[in-house]
Amino acid sequence: MNQQKIPLLGMTLDELQLTAREMGMPAFTGKQMAAWLYSHAVESIDEMTNISKANREKLKERYCIGRMPHTHSQHSTDGTVKYLFPVRTTATDGTDAPTKHVETVYIPDGERATLCVSCQVGCKMNCLFCQTGKQGFEGNLTAADILNQIFALPEKDSLTNIVFMGQGEPMDNLDSVMRATEILTAPWGLAWSPKRITVSSVGIKKKLKRFLDESRCHVAISLHSPLPEQRAELMPAERGMGIEEVVELLRQYDFSQQRRLSFEYIVFRGVNDSVRHAKAIVALLKGLQCRVNLIRFHQIPDVPLQGVDEAAMLRFRDFLTQHGVFTTIRASRGQDIYAACGLLSTKKKG
Repeated sequence: MNQQKIPLLGMTLDELQLTAREMGMPAFTGKQMAAWLYSHAVESIDEMTNISKANREKLKERYCIGRMPHTHSQHSTDGTVKYLFPVRTTATDGTDAPTKHVETVYIPDGERATLCVSCQVGCKMNCLFCQTGKQGFEGNLTAADILNQIFALPEKDSLTNIVFMGQGEPMDNLDSVMRATEILTAPWGLAWSPKRITVSSVGIKKKLKRFLDESRCHVAISLHSPLPEQRAELMPAERGMGIEEVVELLRQYDFSQQRRLSFEYIVFRGVNDSVRHAKAIVALLKGLQCRVNLIRFHQIPDVPLQGVDEAAMLRFRDFLTQHGVFTTIRASRGQDIYAACGLLSTKKKG
């Protein structure tokens, strides 16, 4: 089989400059490539017209842009669009391996347009309420795979925000996530403000701390129960880094200025929707500059959990708000195409 060409998408400015030097080109060619890749979002090396034709031909021998179009899309009645993107997998001999896929969700909302990107095929966390967790773990995405979901998106130019809340646990693929967010925010990349990007996590020791130390992007923590024993039943990751330890770590950082901290809380009927749970959230988050996002549960096969009605959501929100915890109810989008929270899966696709 043919050897795979190396994608330029996902390379940092330093790496592009090194690539240029290794190919016998001036170092400034690296800056030119970065501009073409990220500012101009070209689809082919031939479009890099301020690089000589001879150098473009050299590049094409070993490299490609790395853009791959979606293979399928589904459109919701509420305007949400779910895309299926191929991701690169490589066999041990360096040749092409069977293609895997991830789902990406585009959510337009007035002047705001959010893209929910994936960072893994499947997920190791195995949260009880998540369809992606039922898929199991099939591999990490490269930074090129992550960025391709953005740069190959038909609505790319309308995006205002990106959330790492698709398939996978971002802290379990932190190197690729950090590289992708660096490219999105660097002056030589897309030059986005970190305030336009939110990265979610269940909480993983050392990885979460590294992210908090090295990134200025917003942070969203999957809470789902303030009671450690119950959270462990819902989210096995609690046994590795408990929610109390996560909150203690978060207290060491300033969320009063540029960076925002939020907690995601799916509400399950008769499980985590009681006054006892609301009081425990208030106690857990006391003094922490944050918000809680309440999320409706969307039924998945073979899981006995159920969602609550609107009145119960409002009661829970109002209790938290009245006790000093800023709380919102997140609008559910794309449920009819299985694009809502917890429904993404590519187990049977590809």
